[in-house]
Amino acid sequence: MTKLRQECLWEHITPAASAAVVLSGETRADVCIIGAGITGLCAALHLLENGKSVVLVEAHEVGHGGSGRNVGLVNAGTWVAPDDVDTVLGHQHGERLNQVLGGAPAEVFAQIKRYGIDCQAHNQGTLHMAHNSKGVADLQSRHAQWSRRGANLELLTGARCEEYCGTDKVEAALLDHRAGTINPMAYSRGLAAAVERLGGRIFSRSAVQQLQREGFGWRVVTPAGQVVADKVIISTGAYTEGEWTDLQRSFFRGYYCQVASVPLSGAAADTVLPHGQGSWDTRTVLSSIRRDDQGRLLLGSLGRLDNKPAAFIRSWADRIQRHYFPQLGKVEWEMHWTGCIDFTPDHLMRLFEPAAGLVSVSGYNGRGNTTGTVLGRALAQFLLNDDPADLPMPFSANKPVRAASLRTLMYETGFSLYHAGQCLRVVL
Repeated sequence: MTKLRQECLWEHITPAASAAVVLSGETRADVCIIGAGITGLCAALHLLENGKSVVLVEAHEVGHGGSGRNVGLVNAGTWVAPDDVDTVLGHQHGERLNQVLGGAPAEVFAQIKRYGIDCQAHNQGTLHMAHNSKGVADLQSRHAQWSRRGANLELLTGARCEEYCGTDKVEAALLDHRAGTINPMAYSRGLAAAVERLGGRIFSRSAVQQLQREGFGWRVVTPAGQVVADKVIISTGAYTEGEWTDLQRSFFRGYYCQVASVPLSGAAADTVLPHGQGSWDTRTVLSSIRRDDQGRLLLGSLGRLDNKPAAFIRSWADRIQRHYFPQLGKVEWEMHWTGCIDFTPDHLMRLFEPAAGLVSVSGYNGRGNTTGTVLGRALAQFLLNDDPADLPMPFSANKPVRAASLRTLMYETGFSLYHAGQCLRVVL
């Protein structure tokens, strides 16, 4: 039996980045970006291309957080259906956000092409799979809503659905032709390499300890150094650390786990998602399913596995695999990892401008590959022009999420119990 180890697949298969440089002494930049994930790196690229000097400071390594640990789905829109976005934000702002995020996958793939990033990028779409009749109704509604907005989506049923998904356990699937998949760590490291080629400076292992107003600018303090900048972008998301910012009050943390098999090959393996889409089902505690370029089967779900025994992890992964893809027989599981998500109660992100020259964003709700790409560019453009029209939605007041820690605990307890029920074959 293959030893199941706790390691992120994407970090395992992605070539190592250049050696980390720790910030020391004082340095100057037009803009300091806190957090070297997808949002911060895309913001840096746009600023550098517009002639600004940029310094990024990162508490760990490039792509350490959600940017390098996610499923790698390049999804359009938000988790919320587009009509519901209109309801929450109002028609004008809702349609603006739907338009921007609907086109976000194209921005991701354009970035990859522009900077020559090798990240297993595939623009064959994604599949949202209905596990029951209620799920079918949800997909029918989403299909109708996006179709009214001119999006290229297709509702698959019958033999075509079974062919694309590789299973007869799915009643219908929404194929979003705008979307696709990537290796998110390779995407993040590729963006970082492009930033450095353009003259941006990235300092890793340089956690921010203080953020101070200084004259008309800002001083960003790390353990061994300081950055003096005219403007600052905070793009740390669910991995925000320390007491120097109250950004953490705007979301509650949740977790997402994944399990990867050894590479699979042969006729049975070729039937699983044969056209290269990544997928997820319509269960409340969803299962995500995709393959990588080496043929591994990747299963994911809400909740943590880093605090579960190997037997539990294998049992859960076996349960999902055998339900959807019994043709594979016994699958050997190679590695598992868990990441953190910044959730908001309405599943929509928040933009903040706490002071002039200081902007931040949180609440991607698990859609950071696309949202981070377009938001990074948008925040950079706002700092260049000081024009709110450059943003996909208005700034929010930083109202704290009530009982955030309790929400995290309740969600995690519910996810763990559900997964235990799956292992025991009580639920699926």
